[in-house]
Amino acid sequence: MRPLNESDFVDAHDVPRDESLARVEIALLGAIFVTAAILNTALLLVLWRQRKQMSRMRVFVFHLCLADLVVAFFQVCPQLMWDITDRFVGPDVMCRLVKYLQVLGMFSSTYMIVVMTVDRYQAICNPMVKFQRARSRLNVPVCVAWGVSLVGSLPQVFIFSQVEVAPGVFDCWAEFIQPWGLQTYITWTTLVIFILPVSTVVVCQVRICRAIQTNLSRKTHRQGVSVGAPLPARASGVAGMSKARVKTLKMTVVIVLVYIVCWAPFFTVQLWSAWDANAPKETAIFTILMLLASLNSCANPCIYLLFCGEFPKRLVKLLRPPPLSAGKDLMHEEVTLVSTLYTSFKNASESE
Repeated sequence: MRPLNESDFVDAHDVPRDESLARVEIALLGAIFVTAAILNTALLLVLWRQRKQMSRMRVFVFHLCLADLVVAFFQVCPQLMWDITDRFVGPDVMCRLVKYLQVLGMFSSTYMIVVMTVDRYQAICNPMVKFQRARSRLNVPVCVAWGVSLVGSLPQVFIFSQVEVAPGVFDCWAEFIQPWGLQTYITWTTLVIFILPVSTVVVCQVRICRAIQTNLSRKTHRQGVSVGAPLPARASGVAGMSKARVKTLKMTVVIVLVYIVCWAPFFTVQLWSAWDANAPKETAIFTILMLLASLNSCANPCIYLLFCGEFPKRLVKLLRPPPLSAGKDLMHEEVTLVSTLYTSFKNASESE
């Protein structure tokens, strides 16, 4: 997956590719595509089967699977076919559409993680606000994530086009205003797809940790000698939060960390190649670092399944038709969790 690959930009001459490196890239892209497609499709089907009883967190995971499938089928797969043929095969409209969908996958996967993290922040730090929003059947954060992705990818349609790179030879390339056009484009893309989203999720996670720590210390101070009393069976030791809520919070943290690990090398390499004329753009290290970004779409479903626990038994259970009372129990659980958090924060503030 190289939507911003150096070979996508018009150069003074057509550089022949390294066939050995191309075979390695094709093998890696093929493995990533198959893995991401199978894992996300399987998880998506399981979640769709229980769509009437899905919690709010599972709705985010469902749309994250959709975003990762966009990455697999419209980002990794076209790049795989492109590397096999060496040249983009298709008309100008197809060139622009492929480039649009490639960046759409980057945007949607990234901003779905952002709204998921913001939702966890609302659930912990502003539980009543989050509960009031949860009453609406329209999931506003998910709509915002897809809307930003659809709009943010539009520049691709105007930047990329079918270009004659040699007499009678056409490819899907981009043309920029020299000499600053390419640098501006890659810097802006890095800012809106990586730096701003990562900054947002880091701020949310830090505030969540501070809120939990503050609430826990206040409760410990208020309870005094009774702090050693056991919490209810449904509660964990983190500020009286339920085990399910703590698990989803941990899962969100892991998803964010894996996203940073996968995408940081990609954008670092892109900025390096754009701003340094002597960057080793055609080396194996550069190529492999750019391919690491696609692993994020393979990792997300694995993280969710890891936090589910006992995946084989749980998968069989989820595939069975759920009982009619499951939806009512899930709604009652959400109301109880939000009420517990709100009461906890309210009591802590009154004790000051």
